[in-house]
Amino acid sequence: MENNKDFLGTQPVGKLLFKLAIPTVIAQLINMLYNIVDRIFIGHISDAGSLALTGVGVTMPIIMIVSAFAGLVSSGGAPRASISMGKGDMDSAEQTLGGCFLLQVIVSIVLTVVLLLFGENLLLAFGASENTIEYAVNYMNIYAVGTIFVQLTLGMNMFITTQGFAKTGMLSVVIGAAANLVLDPLFIFAFHLGVRGAALATILSQAVSCIWVLSFLCGKKTILHIRKKNLILKPEIILPCVALGLATFIMQASESIISVCFNSSLLKYGGDIAVGAMTILTSVMQFAMLPLQGLGQGAQPVLSYNYGAKNRDRVKKAFRLLLTASLCYSTILWAFIMLFPQVFAEMFTSDSALLGFTKSALRIYCACLLLFGIQIACQMAFTSFGKAKASIAVAVTRKFILLLPLIYLLPHILTGNKTNAVYMAEPIADFLAVSFTTVLFTFQFRKVLKELEG
Repeated sequence: MENNKDFLGTQPVGKLLFKLAIPTVIAQLINMLYNIVDRIFIGHISDAGSLALTGVGVTMPIIMIVSAFAGLVSSGGAPRASISMGKGDMDSAEQTLGGCFLLQVIVSIVLTVVLLLFGENLLLAFGASENTIEYAVNYMNIYAVGTIFVQLTLGMNMFITTQGFAKTGMLSVVIGAAANLVLDPLFIFAFHLGVRGAALATILSQAVSCIWVLSFLCGKKTILHIRKKNLILKPEIILPCVALGLATFIMQASESIISVCFNSSLLKYGGDIAVGAMTILTSVMQFAMLPLQGLGQGAQPVLSYNYGAKNRDRVKKAFRLLLTASLCYSTILWAFIMLFPQVFAEMFTSDSALLGFTKSALRIYCACLLLFGIQIACQMAFTSFGKAKASIAVAVTRKFILLLPLIYLLPHILTGNKTNAVYMAEPIADFLAVSFTTVLFTFQFRKVLKELEG
């Protein structure tokens, strides 16, 4: 399959989508291990587990921003490269890859400098308390050094997947996650490095993944190659990529901003235990979101390639399959969380007080998770078709227009339990966002199908 560059336009859609999606979903699930395994091990450090977990949780907004910058460059670049491949324009596709690679390196260097110089101030602003700042700084200072590995692994791996090399993209993640799983307990417990050990394990693992990704994109098996001649920042190549990737950036970076808002509001109404619970809630939401994004990323090469090739029927069928699979997954996971919240909470803590608090918060926070399959499927389709404005509109509406105000308004409306009121902002915003996205996508998808008829 992978040796034929036209397979995205010829193989049966259903078989092809799941060939690409299953490895991508597995990769996304394994990718969670980087941060979630850290949190699981950190949460069980004797005498300091709860505070250490909360401290590392405070670093998550910054880590989300680092990941978001990878998305800014490559989540727009990868679909555009795939659309060019669908049109038969391989030169443009490789120019897109080369330009995005160079921009990714530049962004990595800038981020590293900023994190090393201003990391502690950012952590304090993002919700760290005097009890947790030490753990947060210890983790972040080491993580910052490995920013370039994170950027290039996340960003360039998208260009592997978009070519249809889903298994190779999966291996990029598997290799790093396996290394992290081995190194975490070694550094944290055997070498007694605590949160520093968790950060060190993460960046070394990402470095291994980075070497694998770049070796493939410079090797013989890839269709698109990183070539020296294409390492140029051409505005006509880069700017459309960044514009398209802006929606993903807003989605991911806003998670950071939203996390800060949640942490500051929860610290005010519920103290460190409420912030600690939020760390676990965020981890569970990642468990929900990343496989959905994996399904979308698996479908993206099929959607983008056939959109570029003007194959209306294959585009229509691929989206329907993506929507069905996404909705089934989100509904099943929602049911498990509602029925067995303690199972998810116990993965991250053995502290009885934090455990009890998290169980009730989890049911509130994830109340509308079953609908999220619709949200992600539509948003990934917007990106696959190169519809930057619609993608941005969806991202901005959910996070900034709906969720952000609700975090601060609801505690003043639902005054009986202000901490729970903060958690309720998420499901209310999710319901309204899904409704808006569904309406917008219905109109946009009709336009896309009509465009492909011509």
